[in-house]
Amino acid sequence: MTGRFITLEGVDGAGKSTHTAWLVDSLRQHGLEVVSTREPGGTPLGERLRELVLNEPMGLDTETLIMFAARSEHLRQVIAPALARGAWVVCDRYTDATYAYQGGGRELGAARVAELEHWLRPPLRPDLTWLFDVPLAVARARMAGERQLDRFEQEAEAFFERTRAAYHARAAAEPGRIHVIDASQPLDTVRRALQDDLQRFLARNAA
Repeated sequence: MTGRFITLEGVDGAGKSTHTAWLVDSLRQHGLEVVSTREPGGTPLGERLRELVLNEPMGLDTETLIMFAARSEHLRQVIAPALARGAWVVCDRYTDATYAYQGGGRELGAARVAELEHWLRPPLRPDLTWLFDVPLAVARARMAGERQLDRFEQEAEAFFERTRAAYHARAAAEPGRIHVIDASQPLDTVRRALQDDLQRFLARNAA
């Protein structure tokens, strides 16, 4: 098998992080080299930028530029080299998150995000994206009492509704890549759906 790029997306509280370790382990059981990473972050510089963007007040343009600055380093240092040597990359959030959170939630618009996406070298789209989708009430309940919330998680309901709608617009535009997962179902049900989808993806990408 050649390298493939898989991303996990969804609003805060959708539960995607619950399945990341399982996905990485499942791929490794197939004898694949797997790089597990996240955005914003993934590199020493990216993790420092993550702390800033999650916790420090800033303007929308600054926030979006920081996201892409971290992503540029992430691509250069981690993602592109891993794929070039044939590894599989599993990433918790990627560019779809910027279209959803900044483009939709903060109402920057998809066109402005697309301009920055075109600056990335190499320009890269995931081979498969799982979008974990839940109603806002479910997401809120899952986040309640977990820990101190970052500045995105503290946003008003309207922000999350716009973010979720932007995610759905991305999925509607790219149904072959973005698979919407009903993450409001019981964990075992969600896991079975993921297992079936993963097996189909592995079969399509067998050497």
